[in-house]
Amino acid sequence: MDSVRIIPFEARYRDDMIFMILLTKDSLGHVPRLNPDLLDVEGNYLRKGDMFWLAIDDRDRVAGCVGYSAVEGTGDVRLHRFYVKPDMQGRGIGSALYRTAEEHVRALRKTGILVHLGGTGYEASHSFYLHRGFVCRGEDFMYKKL
Repeated sequence: MDSVRIIPFEARYRDDMIFMILLTKDSLGHVPRLNPDLLDVEGNYLRKGDMFWLAIDDRDRVAGCVGYSAVEGTGDVRLHRFYVKPDMQGRGIGSALYRTAEEHVRALRKTGILVHLGGTGYEASHSFYLHRGFVCRGEDFMYKKL
């Protein structure tokens, strides 16, 4: 992995994170649109007891991100906004982000991780999750029991 550090979300990186996500969506052939939760990560994740991480490169730019939210009424969490900048994919950044999230939810004694596959253009994510022990749950979801 290039010189990248994984940090808890910091507001000063918000705009660069949003830019990175829109760039990634565009590279997948999607019309980029902003997910409203990203405008207030603190309110939509952190203050609710959930978490969000950023991968920061050696130029102090956002190279990737991932967050999770608790699934109400269960011991599970759902991953959200898992992206790696297109020109930095294949360098271990996604693995480092995922490992950080899984270690965190394991430490909280959560029971499982749910992911939505994202539909067309996100086929590589299916393989990524299979290699980490996830199983299919319907057409659009995968799950890993912890």
